[in-house]
Amino acid sequence: MKIIHLILTHSFAGSERYAVELANLQAQHHDVAMILHKRGAEDRANAIAQHVDPKVKVYLVSGPKWLASRRARRLVRRLQPEVAHAHLSAACKALKGIKNSTLCVASLHIHYKAAQHAHMDALVAVAPWQLAEVPPALRQRSRQIDNWTMGLAPAVDARSKLRDKWGAGDATFVFGTLGRVEPSKGHDVLIEAFRTAAIADACLVIVGSGTALEKLRADAPENVIFAGFHPSPQDCYAAFDGFVSAARSEPFGLVFLEAMSAGLPILATASQGASYLQDCFTESLVPVNDVQALAAAMTDLAARGKQRVTYPMQRFSAPERAQEIVGFYRQQLGRD
Repeated sequence: MKIIHLILTHSFAGSERYAVELANLQAQHHDVAMILHKRGAEDRANAIAQHVDPKVKVYLVSGPKWLASRRARRLVRRLQPEVAHAHLSAACKALKGIKNSTLCVASLHIHYKAAQHAHMDALVAVAPWQLAEVPPALRQRSRQIDNWTMGLAPAVDARSKLRDKWGAGDATFVFGTLGRVEPSKGHDVLIEAFRTAAIADACLVIVGSGTALEKLRADAPENVIFAGFHPSPQDCYAAFDGFVSAARSEPFGLVFLEAMSAGLPILATASQGASYLQDCFTESLVPVNDVQALAAAMTDLAARGKQRVTYPMQRFSAPERAQEIVGFYRQQLGRD
């Protein structure tokens, strides 16, 4: 099958990881290409192109969002794939007006938006709650398919090296969170909860970058460490003792699967993704924006000491989920 994935953002985070890993997995058995924005192929740690498997052919487009979308549309028309799979806003808009035999699919990384998704032939939802927002006719051509994790092993010395870098001793309880530092992720609530908990010999490590970073850094206590972007998140999870998400909105949360793969106890607010996955977690969810409840949960977790958890991960197998998506393509193409 000839498949093209489109993602026109500039930096590597959860949605970009999903798109790249899916393309890489599908390329083991299919003819797969990716259309990226030129800025996503820059020589920097958080670029996208460096994560793409050599088996995946990469095409680059440039310009502001509207122009990059137009150029990507021209590429799709020229290449005539059987499936064009779009990820996030600009890529979805690039598929508007594709009238040939190409099946146009989008993954709902956040939630249904008519301007991005109404013109699609089919949708992949990452969580069941997203389907309720999809118009009935398009919902009939949609399927919910779980996210996945690759289960990458950390470097042998990752825990000791990173904890040394963060100034965390062997006895220090390290709370960690990872992802884009944006208002929707609730880092302000997390920092205030950590401050309120005032746990002896503990630190909070925030891995990632984003628009909220500088304001958070200015207001944070000394034992909150802003570690920036890290190219190997599995190393960070290995160095954490507990994973915390204070998100106000989290559609699914690849970070939850990564933390589960690392065996970390998870504290999370009742976002959409955490609510969907709560049956997998060992800790109860706390209300969104509730500093006191999150502080109490962090205090309780640290008091119980460092522990690892075994989670049921087969449901989130990357090869199986990639195969399920290809099966969905075939169904929509009428090949089943």
